Amino acid sequence: MNAHLPTLDATRPFIMLVEDDSAVRRSAQLLLHAKGYGVRSYASSKALLADPIALGAACLVTDYLMPEIDGLGVLRALRSHGWKGPAVLVSAYHSARLVELATREGFASVIEKPLREHRLADTVSRLVAESRGPSGGSGG
Repeated sequence: MNAHLPTLDATRPFIMLVEDDSAVRRSAQLLLHAKGYGVRSYASSKALLADPIALGAACLVTDYLMPEIDGLGVLRALRSHGWKGPAVLVSAYHSARLVELATREGFASVIEKPLREHRLADTVSRLVAESRGPSGGSGG
């Protein structure tokens, strides 16, 4: 476990980021942080699911294929604990079938790897804004 966990700023929405590839995780974390989000990143799905702070997140960004529990299972587990936020699935194995499965599980978006940074940032920004209020409302 990472001994140096960032403190979360209560004024910034925070994002749960689950990615087993450390380089991809770090890159996505830095990007989202630069866009104004607090980011809590996890190297495994089990680490995220063991963190009680995760249920306060504004959005989930998770890799699809990971050891232990895949991205679909992560969202299923969070939903079973009452988390209702938007979720983004990231996968190097993008297909129409995966998009269908992810949509059925409740993912708002599926993004293909390699990640295009603007796509991830724009998707997260849109989903967080939509989940905070009716369209046209000021994002706060």
